[in-house]
Amino acid sequence: MSENKTRRSSSGESATMYQLKITLPDLPVWRRLRVRGDVNLGLLHAVIQVAMGWTNSHLHQFSIGKKRYSDPRTNDDMGFGEPDLDEEKAVLMEVVPRAKTKFIYEYDFGDSWEHYITVEKIHEPDTAHTGIAECLDGACACPPEDCGGIGGYADLLEIIKDPNHEEHESMMEWLGGEFDPNAFDIEKVNKYLKKLKWPRTTESQLAKVLMERDDFRG
Repeated sequence: MSENKTRRSSSGESATMYQLKITLPDLPVWRRLRVRGDVNLGLLHAVIQVAMGWTNSHLHQFSIGKKRYSDPRTNDDMGFGEPDLDEEKAVLMEVVPRAKTKFIYEYDFGDSWEHYITVEKIHEPDTAHTGIAECLDGACACPPEDCGGIGGYADLLEIIKDPNHEEHESMMEWLGGEFDPNAFDIEKVNKYLKKLKWPRTTESQLAKVLMERDDFRG
């Protein structure tokens, strides 16, 4: 009964809070988040997209132990192995019940951005924290979308720091004229985390939040 009650709690009620550290291996890019334990993994996906700086332009999946979870609308096992479980039906505190647990969130299967997520702490319900998620700390901008994974991003950084490189001008044009790999604005991250909807943020709602965050005017 308690699990069902947790699932139906409102965003205005206190909940068990998870402190998560999310890192991109081999890069100085990380975020520390406080997230409601009763979020489903679909909403956690939205939280990660906002906090890291991605644009939700590619597929994703969570790997927790031997199980995988993803959006069922894009879940296709291609005839190999078991299909992923529905991320909308997987609640964080149920699939990751213990502190110090580690799991993986992969975004963009082409560039293969694997985010290592560690449950640093699990806090008892606190009426002072009733939002869906809050960014506590972090560093550096996430790589640009479609830059070619770790190797492509390393090449990009070499090119943009050398004004004499033959690809410098074209790369800067592709980046929209500027890119600061050290940029991280915690106030901005938290501003847009507050715009996510409980208990589920739809794809169109997430797109609106991300475009507003990136000051995109199509």
